[in-house]
Amino acid sequence: MLRDSLWPRGGWGRAFTYIRHRLNRLPDPPHRIARGIFIGIFVSFTPLFGIHLIVAAVLAKLFRGNVLASLFATVIGNPLTFPLIALSAIKLGHWMTWESYDASHAEGLLDIFAQAFVDTRHNLIAIFTSAPTQWSGMSEFFYDIFLPYLLGGVVMGTVAGAIGYYIALPLVTAYQKARKLRLKARLAKLKAKLPQRKTVEDEPVECAPEGALVAPQKIQSNEAAEKNDKTDHEPGRG
Repeated sequence: MLRDSLWPRGGWGRAFTYIRHRLNRLPDPPHRIARGIFIGIFVSFTPLFGIHLIVAAVLAKLFRGNVLASLFATVIGNPLTFPLIALSAIKLGHWMTWESYDASHAEGLLDIFAQAFVDTRHNLIAIFTSAPTQWSGMSEFFYDIFLPYLLGGVVMGTVAGAIGYYIALPLVTAYQKARKLRLKARLAKLKAKLPQRKTVEDEPVECAPEGALVAPQKIQSNEAAEKNDKTDHEPGRG
């Protein structure tokens, strides 16, 4: 499972091709699918590890985007891209808060995450015991990593999501139009192969009584014509 999460069996190219086909075939208007893609990419740039899918689904519901598209788009954040996204977002976040970025943070990034996890677990246990709480690791993680990562990730996620939106919208629109034309062409071929049904006017039913060989509308018109002929030839009339 760890190997497949880092490198799928068919490769990342095949995985992205599969996702692209699934996005194109979603039964939803193109603008809703593109909106879901925007949300999925945006969430991938945030430091909300472990709940990216939940956040993407909730935001897609709120902003009327396609939920499945948002879930598929979160694949932008994967083990290969997370290190680059994290470092870029943290640097941008420090720049936005007018703080200098310490290069040693990149080397000890995993240690800071690990220490924050240890403090969180210890504090949860301390709720039910007499042990004192520890906030040093959490404080360092929040101010040095999480907050800059969140600020920079929001900016980068918005830009990347907008790019994904304007790329996906015309592609999905063109794909759905082409698919509708292909379906219409198939239906037309099927109709052409089916035998045409003949009406009573085209071919009377054999062995039917006299009067049933002609359609009811024709019978009425013939009777009216016969009456006109009789009245026109009565004696005493012109």
